[in-house]
Amino acid sequence: MADNQDGQEKTEEPTAKRLDESRKKGQTARSRELNTMSITLVGGLVLTLMSDHFGHSMAELMASGFTIERIDVFDPNALLRRLSQAIADALLMLAPFFLAMFAVAIASSVVLGGIAFSAQALAPKLSKLNPITGLQRLFSAKGLMELVKALAKFVLVGGATALMLWTLLDQFIGLSRLELGPAVSELGTLVGGSFVLISCTLILIALIDVPFQLWDHKRQLKMTRQEVRDEMKDTEGRPEVKGRIRNLQYEMAQRRMMEQVPKADVIVTNPTHYAVALSYDQRTMSAPKVVAKGTDLVASNIRRIAGEHKVPIVESPMLARAIHAHAELGDCIPAGLYLAVAKLLAYVFQLKAYQTGHGSKPGFPQDLWVPDELQVPPGT
Repeated sequence: MADNQDGQEKTEEPTAKRLDESRKKGQTARSRELNTMSITLVGGLVLTLMSDHFGHSMAELMASGFTIERIDVFDPNALLRRLSQAIADALLMLAPFFLAMFAVAIASSVVLGGIAFSAQALAPKLSKLNPITGLQRLFSAKGLMELVKALAKFVLVGGATALMLWTLLDQFIGLSRLELGPAVSELGTLVGGSFVLISCTLILIALIDVPFQLWDHKRQLKMTRQEVRDEMKDTEGRPEVKGRIRNLQYEMAQRRMMEQVPKADVIVTNPTHYAVALSYDQRTMSAPKVVAKGTDLVASNIRRIAGEHKVPIVESPMLARAIHAHAELGDCIPAGLYLAVAKLLAYVFQLKAYQTGHGSKPGFPQDLWVPDELQVPPGT
């Protein structure tokens, strides 16, 4: 079982954050055996399929290279010019092979872990120069696997190569009796076919190495329970920090709510346990809106601020409980309370007019009716 520096067992699966960080560091599953097998196998197939092309091109290249015009004998730059042309023709002839090898090398490298570019992976690490760490890697499970793969490749590839040479020895010797073009074409077919058959032995190595590399990569990324807990705290926030943030948000929300109390038209109370501040502007509102509400200490603060700014405070326990329970802050009151609140606001507006010397003193409405479905029992 893998351990960390603290001696704790890494028993937990890697989290999404751990996997993402490993990709940013260039730590992805890679199989060199898969790369080797793919390159040799495809290379052999390309040589076999394009053997005629290589044979004819090589014959033309050599015929052109060994043919010297009389005028070139007296030209000191002719040799360099003909050499440059021969190199260009050779590269053009081999271009399909090189392109195929390049594509296979890229595809086989990213088929397991995907494409991952990381500058951190290119940075030198002094820890790799530590001989103790090197010995630990040498005698680790991965080091043992590398030794087994090396021995298996030696046996399989060496045995397959020896068998191919023994089987095709007469055909290789027979190439000396052919002309250059057919000989090169036949040589490409023999070499390509041999490569394909030898590469097939590497398929067994790749089938063993690929699952091992995936398992080893996942094993290295495993985490201890403490690492998982620490990551969750870092990602979601520590409980004490989250609690402090919630408290600050609550205080800010309360402060903004209290700033609306002086602008309210009326405060409906329980009279001590509940307080609801209502505001109504018939030009902009379809119904009265709750601008502040609260219980106990918050209700006390609402009453205190309302008293300081001379906002009317009306005691109506059943109505206060109903509005507090069925209307959120900033919402309009429920339709079932329109009539009761309308009577209450009419009383408040008439009272303000009376206090400014306009009209007679109104009587407090006694029938502030609350529907049964909106009633809230005392103490709830």
